[in-house]
Amino acid sequence: MSFTLAGIFSAAGLEILKPLLYKQFFDLLPSGFGATHALVWVLIQILLLSLLYWALWRVGTFGAAAFQAKVMRDLMNTSFDYLQRHSYSFFTNNFAGSLVRKVNKYSRSFEMITDQFYWSIIPTFVRITAICTIIMFRSKVLGFGLIIWSIIYIAFNYWFSLYKLKYDVKRTEMDTVATGVLADAISNNTNIKMFTGYEFESRKFKDTAAKWYKATRISWDLHNLNEALQSLLMVALEFFVFYYAIKLWQRGVLSIGDFAMLQAYLLQLFNRLWDLGRNIRRIYEGFADAQEMTEILNTPLGIQDAKNAQTLTVRHGEITFKDINFAYGKAQIEIFKKLNLKIKPGEKVALVGPSGGGKTTIVKLLLRFHDLKSGAILIDGQNIDACTQDSLRENISLVPQEPILFHRSLMDNIRYGRRDASDEEVLAAAKLAHCHEFISRLPKTYETFVGERGVKLSGGERQRVAIARAILKNAPILVLDEATSSLDSESEMLIQDALKTLMKNCTAIVIAHRLSTIMQMDRIIVLEDGRVKEEGRHAELLKIKEGTYQKLWEIQAGGFA
Repeated sequence: MSFTLAGIFSAAGLEILKPLLYKQFFDLLPSGFGATHALVWVLIQILLLSLLYWALWRVGTFGAAAFQAKVMRDLMNTSFDYLQRHSYSFFTNNFAGSLVRKVNKYSRSFEMITDQFYWSIIPTFVRITAICTIIMFRSKVLGFGLIIWSIIYIAFNYWFSLYKLKYDVKRTEMDTVATGVLADAISNNTNIKMFTGYEFESRKFKDTAAKWYKATRISWDLHNLNEALQSLLMVALEFFVFYYAIKLWQRGVLSIGDFAMLQAYLLQLFNRLWDLGRNIRRIYEGFADAQEMTEILNTPLGIQDAKNAQTLTVRHGEITFKDINFAYGKAQIEIFKKLNLKIKPGEKVALVGPSGGGKTTIVKLLLRFHDLKSGAILIDGQNIDACTQDSLRENISLVPQEPILFHRSLMDNIRYGRRDASDEEVLAAAKLAHCHEFISRLPKTYETFVGERGVKLSGGERQRVAIARAILKNAPILVLDEATSSLDSESEMLIQDALKTLMKNCTAIVIAHRLSTIMQMDRIIVLEDGRVKEEGRHAELLKIKEGTYQKLWEIQAGGFA
């Protein structure tokens, strides 16, 4: 960075000397042909000065490139790391497209701001100081006049940029909103087609675009108004400088060369100040662009490891929910109140019940995607709140109802369960999960890329990949959230065998709406309205007259599943 600043300062200073040489050149012209050698020597000095200026400027540009690229890389890394540490709720409340845009704008805003300081702010102040000092030696009135005019010009631009900042922030916010709406519509293109929502979504996006247009138009109109006022100030200054210079020339104070010098300095001054006005606004626009990501970086993580958090060690797999109270969101919608539940080591437990009863929430709390209001969740007697989140999740395998895959190869997606696994181990897991059959039919087999979120695969294929990933992970606690819901009957039968093998040496929690898949569980827990309403084995629960489980079984057995 020091080389960059040295190069910029030196180059800006050298550029100030060129008009002095041009003044000397024009002052020699009236001397006729006798001054030819002197004129050529002045031109050689101008050439040498230009080459030195070029060399110093290159030092500045290459130095700036190295420094800015390094900082931008660090900003992207910092944004990625902190963003990924945010809670499950944070991501459910934000569009993925908007978050990506915020990260990109954050690093680009640094580039914009530093560019303005390097190539506009610093050179401009060096030139203004040097030009006003040199002109003052020729005429104090002109020198002080330029100083006063420059101060007024810069102060006006600074004030106007502050005034315009709120409109730039609004434009940036609407830009992010429009991106989020666009990303949401694109990712739900199938839904739009299935529900003939084209006209509805088109109107929705047009409304958003109209708000973006209004915010952008105000911001740009203010920008144009400022440029119009700047132009008037420059026209006025040029007229009065040369008007006064003529008076001084008439008195013999200034020479013809001084006019050339004044014109060159005014052009330098105008070019720099014109850019300065724009670049002050760009700096504040850069701050506005960075503001959204800065707010995310300043937002405390929703779920944080406790101070001196311990590493969770699972030897048996006993899970205890002790007097847990939990409520969702800002509205604090109560889900569980004094819920107690114990799962023995190696026990296979199914959670069933009506939608909204709290089945999936139990899993999210176990994974610590949310923090409890009160109470505790213990694994082998260890409070998960006192353990690191990474060590907790390393000991739990989850197969969700709707698996989301990386846009990477099938090999990479399965290996994500245990990233140090060999190819042979990945293949073995794929065979157990009955993935190998469909993967081997693909042209690139395990090197096939699955598309964003796994869209190139069917729902059943995605679910089998997720099961293979869980088999490979082989964690002591297994959670299956409707893990076979997207499979056909034949595939489900094969997967059930694989899952039985997988569940032999672990504690398993199975969430299921299809009751035929959980008949052999050690215990079935019926959750309703956030409490345990019934529990027991399949045959025992069927004997409870007018029980919730009995009603659910009758509905499904009757063909209405």
